[in-house]
Amino acid sequence: MKSLLLLAPILPTLAFSQITITDNDFADGGDTALVSLATDPGIDYASTGTDFTWDFSYLTHDSQQIKDYSDMSEASFLAEFTFGNFASAPYQATNFASSSAIPLDQIGGFLPVNISDVVLFSKNSSNAINSVGYGVTIEGTEVPFKSDTIETRYELPLNYGDVYYSRGYSNLDMNPVYNGIWRQYRQRSSVVDGWGSVTTPYGVFDALRIDHTITEIDSIYIDAFGSGFWVELPIPDSHEYEWWTNGQKEPLLKITVSDILGVETVTNIEYRDIYRGADAGLSTEELNISVYPNPTIDVLHIDGTNVGTAYTIVNVNGEAVRKGICSNENTVVSISELPNGAYQLVLSSGFSFSSKLFIKK
Repeated sequence: MKSLLLLAPILPTLAFSQITITDNDFADGGDTALVSLATDPGIDYASTGTDFTWDFSYLTHDSQQIKDYSDMSEASFLAEFTFGNFASAPYQATNFASSSAIPLDQIGGFLPVNISDVVLFSKNSSNAINSVGYGVTIEGTEVPFKSDTIETRYELPLNYGDVYYSRGYSNLDMNPVYNGIWRQYRQRSSVVDGWGSVTTPYGVFDALRIDHTITEIDSIYIDAFGSGFWVELPIPDSHEYEWWTNGQKEPLLKITVSDILGVETVTNIEYRDIYRGADAGLSTEELNISVYPNPTIDVLHIDGTNVGTAYTIVNVNGEAVRKGICSNENTVVSISELPNGAYQLVLSSGFSFSSKLFIKK
């Protein structure tokens, strides 16, 4: 398990240079990262070059999220069997995390079953960051499945001028829960098209700029009254523009631009940040838990968890200050040694995630 990531603001440096991005700069099992989400339809995502200066210091957060990368030791038995030591070497994942890679909102409009709790299993190595498969919950049943073709999200190490291509193919057969199939085919073309300094509300950094061009075709097979048919989902082509630096585990800034009816539209902006009082929680619907007392002084009670539920306590700087496993439905965690202040309790069980904000006084 990797060391925990410190998310304190970084002070500006006096000189900037070309850097190299390696696997040590990406989150792996046991890492957490705090990001802010922003809205700016007119943001300049196109400008880039050598020894370039990007200034996004004006960005203002709308909300915040904690990204939690779980180690495979925290995976369920089914997931461990599929992506752990029993799997062939290319599919032996090193971490898994909540993902939006499966278009649940569109799939849900066609299928009479509930699909939720999507996680992406990744394999980090010195050569690449690969997507090896997914896990979903279908009508309450956990279904981990391998990608038939492994997609390489990043070829490593990354330097200015690097270009690489990759494709991924995934096939989810929902039988016997439901006679349906979801297929995803992705093509990725990536180029490191800039280097220099980037400024965000988080600080000033040496950075590489990466432009990922992504084409995706998703389709589902629907069984209706004994007669099946395929439906292609309208997934627009997109660009993911990322600014990476050393040691931060996530992009300093990521801007997603989608081709919607022929118009390039900014659909997502997220950037590394410190805690700014916004809701930094993940979904609280999957795990029905109770955390008390709040505020608390010495101990924190966690009620309603499954045996084996993993918990992480994160401080306002995004540091994971305590980790553990719930041994029963009623867990008591000592926090007497923690400084007074606000904390986020993040819980994960199988493919389910939840978080609660509490105060230590």
